[in-house]
Amino acid sequence: MKRVHYLSISISVILLDAISKWLVSTRIDTHEAIQIIPDFFQLVHVRNTGAAFGIGANAESQLVPFLLNVGAIGVFCVVVVYALRSAVTDRLLQSGLHLILGGAIGNLLDRFRFKYVVDFLDVYVSWGGREHHWPAFNVADSAICIGIGLLFFDMRKKPAPEGISAVN
Repeated sequence: MKRVHYLSISISVILLDAISKWLVSTRIDTHEAIQIIPDFFQLVHVRNTGAAFGIGANAESQLVPFLLNVGAIGVFCVVVVYALRSAVTDRLLQSGLHLILGGAIGNLLDRFRFKYVVDFLDVYVSWGGREHHWPAFNVADSAICIGIGLLFFDMRKKPAPEGISAVN
């Protein structure tokens, strides 16, 4: 029953991701930008056919989307198995895994439905008379990154298994 709490994290990420992508898709034209914080943050509407941060977006091969879907399904399976095999009392680990799970499902749903992922958060700096942008991302991507960060914190707080030296 305690796992329901963690499952609600994944469901929340999936819902927030879907709602935010729907709002962007229905209210912002593709490639349009709405400045929120000058010289730092704007909302955009980008359709990403590639992997994280647009890697592989310009690939001509049909193999790229297939491999992205297979990879996302693989991550989903690994995370589910690891979450079920890990102690429910390990809050940091479980929270991280369920953030990753929710983010992976959110982006996978887009890939299956539309063949692309809607990205809309654009962080950038103006420097030297030019704008330098981080690739656009979305709520699912954010959840995955935060989840990975929590997994790193979780690994740091646990002692290394016997016979393996910890690197400091």
